[in-house]
Amino acid sequence: MKRDELNLRRDRIIALLSENEALSARELSDCLSVSVQTIRADLRDLDTADLVQRRNGVARLRQQSENIAYLPRKAASRLEKQRIALAVKNLVPDGARIALGTGTTVEGCARMLATRQDLFVATNSIPAVSALQNAPGAVVALAGGQVRLRDLDLIGTASLEFFSRYRVDLAIFSCGGICDSGQVLDYNTEETAARKAITDCAKTRILVVDSAKFGLDLACSMHSLWDYDIIVTQGEISPAIRARCADAGCRIVAPQDDA
Repeated sequence: MKRDELNLRRDRIIALLSENEALSARELSDCLSVSVQTIRADLRDLDTADLVQRRNGVARLRQQSENIAYLPRKAASRLEKQRIALAVKNLVPDGARIALGTGTTVEGCARMLATRQDLFVATNSIPAVSALQNAPGAVVALAGGQVRLRDLDLIGTASLEFFSRYRVDLAIFSCGGICDSGQVLDYNTEETAARKAITDCAKTRILVVDSAKFGLDLACSMHSLWDYDIIVTQGEISPAIRARCADAGCRIVAPQDDA
């Protein structure tokens, strides 16, 4: 089986479990038209990656008090994140000044942006710096402070002060979750403070969020979807929230499946 087909099926498993509290291997096999044995193999690997929990014959997404480690997160919704990154690339011109936040979706955006020329990028993400190393004419500034080894980023007072020194065209950032009322959530107050610092230094604020983050109930809230300028997501947004976004001048971009 082709690797893309395998990853796409596992992305769909994550999406189905994000929409349902729990599903059995049989229910997933019926939804995806593959054998129960194939689904069980997928669930074993997703369980090993700390993305799915199997118990009493059903599988559900892991709900945690802190985010899962960086490398397992890169595997979650991989193809969807690639589509998001391509859509973001089309929003960024050559020569733009950009602030990049943390997380695997933003790292994917950085990899796509590496084909743009003469960018200035300020970031607190170590993987984003690595992704931009071959970008033609790029100038990259990395925040100082203590590294979170689990997440490969820098947050805290030094990072907040770092972003306050810049004025950029675009801020590209993610979050821990989106609740049903449209509030933008994170796992702790350090992450919400970092997101505020990044958004405060930009003329245009772009939130990138994969569909698995919709409906998550996390402890820390700052901003709502309509507080930003552009939302790039394939997640399902209710008509009421879409209307609030439209009233506030917030544009919702839905990446194409074939991107």
